[in-house]
Formats: sequence, C-alpha cells, structure tokens
Amino acid sequence: MIAIKLAQEAYHLLYQDREFPYEPSLKYSGKFKAYNANVKLRGNKIHFSLCRKWKAVSREIQIGLIQELLLRITKDKQHHGSVYIDLYNNFVKRLHIAIPKTESDPPLASSFSRVNERYFLGMVEQPNIRWGAASRRKLGSYDFKTDTITISSIFKAIEPELMDYVMYHEMLHKQHKYRAGRSRHCYHDKKFRDAEHAFENHKEVEQRLHKAVRYAKFGRVGRFLLGGV
Repeated sequence: MIAIKLAQEAYHLLYQDREFPYEPSLKYSGKFKAYNANVKLRGNKIHFSLCRKWKAVSREIQIGLIQELLLRITKDKQHHGSVYIDLYNNFVKRLHIAIPKTESDPPLASSFSRVNERYFLGMVEQPNIRWGAASRRKLGSYDFKTDTITISSIFKAIEPELMDYVMYHEMLHKQHKYRAGRSRHCYHDKKFRDAEHAFENHKEVEQRLHKAVRYAKFGRVGRFLLGGV
C-alpha cells in the first residue's frame, strides 16, 4: 500500500492539476542490476518494478525515479521535469563513488591505464571493468548505476590500440555523465563528440576498427592483424 501511494504521490507532484488515471502497482525486485528499474503500462494499469536497493534511498529520490519512468512511458516531451527528477539524476551521477570496485582483468586494466594516462592525466578513477559477450554491434558500454565498463570479448583477439579507442569512448561516458532532457537523456552531445575526436588519429582508428570487427565476424581476425586484406 505504501509503494502504491508513492507512485500516486509521484504523479500528483508531476501533474498537480490532473487526476491520477492509472491503477498502479509497485514492486521492489531482486532481479535487477543495482539501481535499475522499469515501468509497464497496459490499458490503465501501470506497474513499476524497482531494484531492491531503492528501498534504502530517500523518498524524494524515489519519487524522481518514478516521475522519470512516467515521462518515458507516456512519451511526454512537453513536461519540463521536476526538482525530484533533478535529485534522482544527481543521485545516479554520484553512485560511482560508493560502488565497490571488484571486477577487472589484466588486459582490460592495462587498456584503461594506457588511456587514462594519455588522455585523462590519470585522473579517472578505475571502475569495474569486465568482458562482455563477443558482440560485433555493441563493442562497449558504461553502466552509471554499477560504475562498470563492459568491453566486447572480440577484443581478446584484436590489437590493443583498437580496444583502447573503445575504452576511451566508455571512459568519456564515465567522465561526462549525461544531460537529462524532458523525456530522455542525451549521452552524445556536441561536447562529448568533440572530446571523442581528441583520440589520436581517431578517423583512421575508427576505420581500422570497423574493418577489424568485420573480419572478426567471419573468423578472419588473425589475417587482418597480420596485414592481410
């Protein structure tokens, strides 16, 4: 009952002049990664699922999370947000400070260290770094809520400089965070793109990266690394 009241309160604080139009439910689940959440809308029934870790977070920040989920599910681009959503986003941007750093791997740590020293003056705190699936589409990602950089396993067989380029991209996400919009977040704004182009010979490296990934897809990574076409 308390959880349902939380959803209703979040809506009324977002739309003070409207009646709550949904039949809500809210559940704290152990199936999510740290601080993740989602929302589902079917007819007039709306269900919020929040990671259990949110239980220990202040009511005001949880309200901001629910309001952001509401704006996403309703695709309301006219609303300008709220002070609660600002509190939520500031909370997420600072999560990395308290997240335990328990995941690493020598090749990934070496790549992070090279990039950190060369492009960030060694100022970026090492997050969790892990290998992901051998994906050719998603070469890397940064999760703000777990402070984790994930690198595709195909880089186990591709020259280190190309992995450094992907690592640099993900480290920029950690450094720049994101810009919160009305109904979505902007992760690749002009400031980010300008910083991305600071990687030495970035155009050439990007071309080599696309070629390496293409060859990896057909099992020919080794030939590419030896200079074959």
